[in-house]
Amino acid sequence: MQTTTPDETDVQRRELEERVAADPAAFRVLTGDRPTGPLHLGHYFGTLANRVRLQRAGVELFVLVADYQVLTDRDVADHLDEHVEGLVADYLAAGVDPSAATVFRHSAVPALNQLMLPFLSLVSIAELRRNPTVKDEISASRQTSVSGLMFTYPVHQAADILFCKANLVPVGRDQLPHQEITRTIARRFNERYGPVFPVPDALLSDAPLLLGTDGRKMGKSRGNAVALSATADETARLIRRAVTDDDRHIAYAPETRPGVSNLVLIAALCQGRDPHEVAGEIGSGGAAALKRTVTEAVNEFLRPLRARRAELAADRAYLRGVLADGDARANAMADRTLAEVREAMSGPGRGGR
Repeated sequence: MQTTTPDETDVQRRELEERVAADPAAFRVLTGDRPTGPLHLGHYFGTLANRVRLQRAGVELFVLVADYQVLTDRDVADHLDEHVEGLVADYLAAGVDPSAATVFRHSAVPALNQLMLPFLSLVSIAELRRNPTVKDEISASRQTSVSGLMFTYPVHQAADILFCKANLVPVGRDQLPHQEITRTIARRFNERYGPVFPVPDALLSDAPLLLGTDGRKMGKSRGNAVALSATADETARLIRRAVTDDDRHIAYAPETRPGVSNLVLIAALCQGRDPHEVAGEIGSGGAAALKRTVTEAVNEFLRPLRARRAELAADRAYLRGVLADGDARANAMADRTLAEVREAMSGPGRGGR
């Protein structure tokens, strides 16, 4: 599979952003999350804010609640209905407009999942095994053994993207190998059976990576992230436990002071300021002053979102209605795409054109 350098992907990102700004209606985005717990600050600044930005610019947005993929690295899907509804509440509270976006579930769109079979025939086991994202997910898995679903994860993701013929997929750098498999599957299908799918572009996120309060990658199940739905008191308790260091002078130096710098960055993002400026104001105030600043910034930033989310969470019928509408739209599109796939695979061009 083709690889690109960081400089090349940055150039591609700038070019794509220019194209989106010039003609947003020409783009359709597919993005989503697994319902394994509440979304947190890392999700907001990493993906949610970008989804809302693209939608408001006029890009068509499909948002997937990947409930089937919960089982990728778990033996059972605990509290699934609760997590699904919570995820939808997070999306809407962050600004996703359900009247324009299609918010839907894997389990509600059978035709999407049927695309897995022909897509699996287009990639080799060796290609799936050497996918670095799959390797990372296997190493981080909580299971004693890995199911076959883990290896098919990139192909399922390709079905997610291609069923709706999305041509733009916002990703972080760690997801580029998954995205390249999607591009490979689209190209190989078109070469073998005729043109059905666009070859989607990856829109690389320039969002900074936020660490959890324990210095590890921020995660839903690690107890190290401020959930969008957390209360002000819960936020304060979590930030008080955050990893810092012994130097009382606060500076933004991610390479040498990751814990301190991560907290500074969180405050800066919430306040819309430069992290060096935030650090300079705290100066020699030490970790206690830093954590107070971060707590106030986060709680102030999330206050309107939390209020809106509380309203949404209290109206479960509305959240279910949003999903029902999105499921219906996704089903109609998946049925059309699967019909095209069947026609192409059984037509005169079978075996390659």
